[in-house]
Amino acid sequence: MKEGVVNSAFVSNENLQLHRDDEQKPHEKAHEEEFSEGPCGWSNFTPSCLQCCNNAKGFVFIFGLLVIVQNAVVNGFFSTIISTIEKRYKLNSFQSGIIASSYDVASCVLSLVIPFCGERGHKPRWMAFSAFMLGLGSFICSLPHYTSGLYEYGANENDTVPATNRSEDSCSTSSLSALSNYFYVFILGHLIMGVGGTSIYTLGIAHIDISVPSEKSSLYTGVGYMMTILGVALGYIVGGQLLNIYVDMDQLQDVALSPEDPRWVGGWWIGYLIGLPAAWLLIVPFLGFPKHLPGTAKIHAEKVSQVHHDGSEDIVKEKDVGRSFKDFPLSLKLLLKNPVFMCLTLTATSEGMASFGTSIFFTKFIENQYGKTASISSLIAGCVIIPGAAIGQVLGGLVVSKFKMKCKQTIRLAIATSFASLMFSACYVLAKCDNPEFAGISVENGATGNLSAPCNANYNCDRSHYNPVCGVNNVQYFSPCHAGCKDHVLLSKTEVYYNCSCIEDTHNTSESKAYSGKCATMCNKLPILMVLMLIAGIITCMTSTPVITAVLWCVPEKQRSFALGVQWAFIRLLGAIPAPILLGSAIDHSCILWDNSTPGSKGTCLMYDNLKLASTFSLFSAAFKLISGIFIVVAYFLYKPPPGKDESNDKSLSTTLPN
Repeated sequence: MKEGVVNSAFVSNENLQLHRDDEQKPHEKAHEEEFSEGPCGWSNFTPSCLQCCNNAKGFVFIFGLLVIVQNAVVNGFFSTIISTIEKRYKLNSFQSGIIASSYDVASCVLSLVIPFCGERGHKPRWMAFSAFMLGLGSFICSLPHYTSGLYEYGANENDTVPATNRSEDSCSTSSLSALSNYFYVFILGHLIMGVGGTSIYTLGIAHIDISVPSEKSSLYTGVGYMMTILGVALGYIVGGQLLNIYVDMDQLQDVALSPEDPRWVGGWWIGYLIGLPAAWLLIVPFLGFPKHLPGTAKIHAEKVSQVHHDGSEDIVKEKDVGRSFKDFPLSLKLLLKNPVFMCLTLTATSEGMASFGTSIFFTKFIENQYGKTASISSLIAGCVIIPGAAIGQVLGGLVVSKFKMKCKQTIRLAIATSFASLMFSACYVLAKCDNPEFAGISVENGATGNLSAPCNANYNCDRSHYNPVCGVNNVQYFSPCHAGCKDHVLLSKTEVYYNCSCIEDTHNTSESKAYSGKCATMCNKLPILMVLMLIAGIITCMTSTPVITAVLWCVPEKQRSFALGVQWAFIRLLGAIPAPILLGSAIDHSCILWDNSTPGSKGTCLMYDNLKLASTFSLFSAAFKLISGIFIVVAYFLYKPPPGKDESNDKSLSTTLPN
């Protein structure tokens, strides 16, 4: 009987304990569910050999590959082929800027929704979705090559004889107009890639931050962002080499052009085609990661809060903000009312405006300023970006991690590097070149100031086919016809033109001749630009990692993914979207010779004023870097650490950074 009573009491106590477990605080139960950890694998297939990758290093490695592919295709590769697709599809810099911005339009629209919904979701699966969309968008961008027909560069146009009865080919005019419509296909492809890229720098970075201790967070974040630079550089280098391949590969034997010829169009589409399998191969490993990496719960429990003291953390904990979409307005309101977060966001936005704009058109700047081919310009850009930005990203995270900086000290580091990078905005002007001598544009052609002159008046030269030649007087002409040439001969894909009435040969007055292609530039300032841009890249990228780290630390933990989403929404809406459009439009204003072959459109710029071009880049960069520096200073003075964690008494960096 006693045994029965004891058993009954035991059962009652057990039921009471179970009842208490059911009444456990929802926050505690949510915590247990939220940090559910598991093995690496797919469904029930979890081989032991894969578990060595089931950690932060393994995730960062696969994440880094995705970041490399995304930046190689979207940023580096597209920057490389801008001048090529402008030439191929009769676009101007303003339109190129719109294509570049379309990626950020999609990301901006989704930057609030995806991070909020994915904050408590399976973040590695979101990375798999990103890889799928990046591959799809990349493939769509390659489609114009297959449907636009063979590239025609005016090879049949006879530029060396008078043509008094030339008439415009209406069929050709219609074809040129149709080419410009592929502008919308590029926009669609970049929009789809933008959908895929939204979660990478929000959910992906937040997943890394929560999986590692606070003192290592900045280092891992810096490595992740270093991969973005490697991706851009890879896009520059690979894209540049692909431009040495003729756009219609099977027609190369019938083409009398070389990559040095201004009419040459390289294989711009090949890089996009490579992007499809490169992105989709990453879907499988991302689907193999568990929702949380082993040890995440323990790491989370040991972290010390550095949230800006404005009461938002208490509200988030009390109301468990973020468990449903109904919390979206409150979560957004809390972030927008956080002055430190907003100042850091506007800092990143202004910095993004300067970086996104200049990086998109950097290869174009080298092409036009120093007379290099698209391939060589891309290689140079990659060689500058790889060491500079990669060192800067890792160095910024390493400094924060090495000195175990708190939030306010991290902001202080960002202030120092931000204003240091501002001084290097003048590098474009310091390394500018004089304009090349172009008959009728930068120098008078005979007695007039335009392409027509008495020496070619009887030729009725056509302006619809740009075929530049360089005279032995080192003056460039729009075409052999505009140089007044009568005879020509082909030598190893290089046309040599003779008896040119507009050329005065100062070396041999008995013969006036010209060679196909642009004149070689005499400017030797490219090494100066490379050195200055290398230093500027290191300092500029040392700013980004501390800013991102400070953002993660100054907001409640449950809002970190959403905070990064809000920040990226601002960066894209006010920075990445308008930057290429504004700078592209400004670049167009520095054009002094337009291709008028497309009716109703300015077409492609054939020649820029080098001083205006360099000034445009420098002023654009300096203006937004100055704004960025102002916001980061304001963030420093507004930040208040949690009670009992006053960082003003922390002397760990008193001998390293300015107060």
